[in-house]
Amino acid sequence: MSSNFKATIKLPQAVALYIGAVLGSGILIIPGLAAEIAGPASLMAWAGMMILVLPLALSMGFLSQKYPSAGGVSHFVTKAFGDRMGAVIGWFFLMSVPIGAPVASITGAGYFSSAFGLGQRWTIIIAVAMLMLALIINFIGMDIAGSIQVAVVISIILVLVLAVIGSIPNIELKNFSPFMPKGIASVGKASSILFWCFIGWEAVSHLSEEFVNPEKDVIRATIISAIIVGILYFMTALATVGTNSYGAGSQAALVTIIGRIFGPAGKVVIGTISLLICTATVIAYVGAASRLAFSLSKNGEAPKFFGYVSKKYNTPLGGLIFLGLSFILVVTLYSLKIVSLTSLIQLPNATFILTYLGGCAAGIVLLKDNKIKFTISLISLIATVVIFVFAGWAILYPLIISVAVIAGKLISRKKVLTQENTI
Repeated sequence: MSSNFKATIKLPQAVALYIGAVLGSGILIIPGLAAEIAGPASLMAWAGMMILVLPLALSMGFLSQKYPSAGGVSHFVTKAFGDRMGAVIGWFFLMSVPIGAPVASITGAGYFSSAFGLGQRWTIIIAVAMLMLALIINFIGMDIAGSIQVAVVISIILVLVLAVIGSIPNIELKNFSPFMPKGIASVGKASSILFWCFIGWEAVSHLSEEFVNPEKDVIRATIISAIIVGILYFMTALATVGTNSYGAGSQAALVTIIGRIFGPAGKVVIGTISLLICTATVIAYVGAASRLAFSLSKNGEAPKFFGYVSKKYNTPLGGLIFLGLSFILVVTLYSLKIVSLTSLIQLPNATFILTYLGGCAAGIVLLKDNKIKFTISLISLIATVVIFVFAGWAILYPLIISVAVIAGKLISRKKVLTQENTI
């Protein structure tokens, strides 16, 4: 179903949205964690993921190009496997963002507060401000959101490139030996956590209908952003290993690298860049989820309120209000220490993977007439299934969502039958 949202996203904005959605807070912590797990051999895992990330990205890109829709992955799955499965996958993604966006905001705000010596109260205030900014930007429209995203992503890339270049004098060959201190199995273990650095391609699929030239720009933007993100991650990982900026402080490897380059001012730099990285991620995901809420509503799979559109800006107002209320709830629970950040991070993990798994499976069905696209979707599906094995207890969250969606459908159907019998 067409949303009739205004097509304003051009190639630069598309690339920025992809990078913003994919880069995320992972670049702040994952290079150090991977090096802690596998040592210098973690670079093998990064090299492998750089190769794998392209089919993962392209599988979403091909579907977005052929079936542009605000429904994104949910729309693809609906076309491949029917309404019920599409609705479940849609709700998986929709219910991931109300938790994932606050987590990203709190992470970025935490780094910023730490850099400037601010307390927990300021972390919450800044996180709320980031969420509000993302909601307002998406309410005004994707033309504004895209332009802001371009500026933010350029700033992020410049700082990261500067950090990598600045680390070169501190890179020593001795830090690469022994190369594989914990065996080949450690490389596989490191690879499993690297996958989280490359999730995000499915988010921009919800914005594909707003591309000015989706036939050309979806794939162009996918390839360009995949190359940029892959290089940024690998170079950051190389600097982390080469300067031995991991170990006890592995979760703050990038902080260590930038601190060595900028000295006392390093904290300010990393605090600011963390804020920018997480803000870019939140903007992209809020845009995706609000449009998905609209699509689910119009297909009868979500409350009618989700389908409300701003008359002035022609943006998904209902979805944005739903997200705003969800953010208030999640941040309140975190502020009152009812839930921890660790728990919040784990909850949407399985739903994000299942969303991706559904999209890759849909690609196998919908792109079967093209051998190359079919093969790419198959590779992506296999990789996603392997990663899903590590989801652990977080599988409970999508199970609860599935039961709720199916129960809602049954109740709705029962009401319709009751009304028909009454008539």
